[in-house]
Amino acid sequence: MRRLFWLSVGAGAGIYATHRVKRRVERLTRTWSPEGVAARAVTAGQGAGDRLRNFAHDVRTEMQAREAELREAVEMDQAPPEADGLARRRVLRAPRYTIIDDDKDGH
Repeated sequence: MRRLFWLSVGAGAGIYATHRVKRRVERLTRTWSPEGVAARAVTAGQGAGDRLRNFAHDVRTEMQAREAELREAVEMDQAPPEADGLARRRVLRAPRYTIIDDDKDGH
């Protein structure tokens, strides 16, 4: 009786493992078939196009904002506004640039 039990447990485990391996192989062959590869390429291409469009939109928006900032600064330099008899001047922000003092860097 014990032998019959272990024989059936082994047979069941073998059938289950065979079924799982078969499903995995079928999924793998579908994924790497010409149709599967083409479908993944199309999906990746569409995603890249969307990301590129979003990037271009962000660049245009920031470019327009920076251009407006520069135009305002140039207008202020040409004719600074007077407020209470004191001339105010706007200083441009430059967060991406670092000014290096040649005397301090040892060269």
